[in-house]
Amino acid sequence: MPLVLFALGLAVAYGLGWHRYLTLTWLADQREVLLDMVARYPLKSAALFFIVYVAVVALSVPAATVLTIFAGFLFGWLTGGIIVLAAATAGSCILFAGARTVFGDILRRRAGPFLCRFSEGFNRNAFSYLLVLRLAPVFPFFVVNIAPAFFGVSMRTFVLATVIGIIPATFVYSWLGCGFEQVIGDVAKEGRPLRLADCLTPELTLAFTALAVIAALPLLVQFVREKRQAAGDGGKD
Repeated sequence: MPLVLFALGLAVAYGLGWHRYLTLTWLADQREVLLDMVARYPLKSAALFFIVYVAVVALSVPAATVLTIFAGFLFGWLTGGIIVLAAATAGSCILFAGARTVFGDILRRRAGPFLCRFSEGFNRNAFSYLLVLRLAPVFPFFVVNIAPAFFGVSMRTFVLATVIGIIPATFVYSWLGCGFEQVIGDVAKEGRPLRLADCLTPELTLAFTALAVIAALPLLVQFVREKRQAAGDGGKD
């Protein structure tokens, strides 16, 4: 039943074209209306944004980055970042819990080699490995939400690694939203459509990669220790 509801919700969202309203272009066109709504009804607007963000993450609609940038534009980088942090965590937990109860062994067997990419990392140190995956955008966000469910990762570990891991990107993208008006103006002068890349810089990607490397150090240390221990045991034999 949960799988049916999930598929139905995703089908309805795309069937009604809701994903079209979660683009930078549409949000930019409606920015004055949205800003007015936030000014008139700040709490209701924040609550509605939270619900939409949770649904986007839980249904794996690829619009989280766009919404995070716009959260900073609408609510300010700090408030917007806090809303996104809570909503992204809630949506991720819903999807993670669903994967544990709905997909189970069936998807583990069918995914086969793909899931094997994650098995060693989660089995060695689930928290550190998940933290690395959160910090480094190597895999899609929704994949990182469901993969831990196949390897017995606890909800507590999942929540803690998710919250810590998405903090940097959340507040950086939210901060980028504060300069969204200038980005719109620059793009308009060039006479071309607005793209997500207009809000991003190579420096940001480098910074996230550096964070991921730092987060991966505990895994590296543990790996080296295990190799040395295995070599020592082999020598005794």
